[in-house]
Amino acid sequence: QLPLVESGGGLVQPGGSLTLSCVVSGGFEDYDGIGWFRQVPGKERERVASISTRDGGTAYSGFAKGRFTIIKDNAAKTVYLQMSSVNFADTANYYCAAATKPPRFQFHLREEYDYWGRGTRVTVSS
Repeated sequence: QLPLVESGGGLVQPGGSLTLSCVVSGGFEDYDGIGWFRQVPGKERERVASISTRDGGTAYSGFAKGRFTIIKDNAAKTVYLQMSSVNFADTANYYCAAATKPPRFQFHLREEYDYWGRGTRVTVSS
């Protein structure tokens, strides 16, 4: 079984909402943080949001603040990314990642994560 499995991607209209899911098969005991990243062809993979599995603290990139919400469900062993008021720039492949160590740079850098899911595609189109 894969450590991380994303789902929930698809086609959404501008201004609409979408929720992505990341199932952490082994639970959160072995991880200190879970992050959501996104990437478009030819561009660097960028952090969207992150959450601490220890104290629940969250952090968001500027473009995500006020529109996206990262949520951790311990019982379901799942981290969600709730997206609202989406725009064309949100079109990307979205990935979840898990860090096995405490944050060094507030879980902002890709190098802080040890496991990655395969990704799920989000397309914003009218």
